[in-house]
Amino acid sequence: MALGKRQLTYFNGDWHEGHTPVIGAADHGAWQGTMVFDGARFFDGVTPDLDHHAARVVKSAEAMGMDAPVDGDTIAGLIRDGIAKMDTKEALYLRPMMWSREASPALLDADPESTAFAICLETLPMPEPSDMPITISPFRRPRQDTALTEAKAACLYPNNARILTEARKRGFKNALSLDLEDNVAETASTNVFMLRDGVVQTPHPNGTFLNGITRRRVIALLRNDGYDVQEVSLTVEDFREADEVFLTGNASKVMPVTRLDTREFASSPVAMRARELYWDFAHSNYESMPL
Repeated sequence: MALGKRQLTYFNGDWHEGHTPVIGAADHGAWQGTMVFDGARFFDGVTPDLDHHAARVVKSAEAMGMDAPVDGDTIAGLIRDGIAKMDTKEALYLRPMMWSREASPALLDADPESTAFAICLETLPMPEPSDMPITISPFRRPRQDTALTEAKAACLYPNNARILTEARKRGFKNALSLDLEDNVAETASTNVFMLRDGVVQTPHPNGTFLNGITRRRVIALLRNDGYDVQEVSLTVEDFREADEVFLTGNASKVMPVTRLDTREFASSPVAMRARELYWDFAHSNYESMPL
């Protein structure tokens, strides 16, 4: 599936224009789901935290039992080369991917040395804050003892997709999903924050969701700006009583929520401040700093 109108793909040592086929029908990643990916962004001439995203796809591959054929620094360098080749001012989605081609004799697990690698750069606009109603999903998030939640693994995303699909059928754009202990984990596609009595709170990373790169960056930026940011266990009722709710993720970075079911959020000053801080960071001389 092509997200944008233009793609540039790195595969087998070369760059290829367009929606390039990279996976064979018999590849282990195609029929057993041994595939990982990551997503970074290029916009306004900057690539915030690209190095962290490139390093994470390597860690995800290793968590799935694959040997990464390239390291994070190499991936980040290739992506920068690809951006230069695209020679565009349009916003881009930057997606490095790894998958296994071969299986072990047991078929289910991957041959670690058979890992394939590709990068896809696609045009994808950066969305502006707009109407963002969310709801509560009936579908749960798995724990580390039930799924490979420590990796950005493609096989986890069908569950995210059904969370989103079910919410959209009810007229919402996203949904909070709970873990198996009734704590709010995140939405189908983003980490989530709330503001209550002047304190910013976000679910404690308990292994049921990725401790997102944008999430961690926003926490650091808000704390540096003087906000009290707490990582704690939160329930649906906590979010219903919040003064603000906002989302963080790679696709749109920081996005205020306008409604949770019937609970309206009239304004989102902290969310907009977080967004301003993130954009300032992205355009600074410190495009990638320790997290």
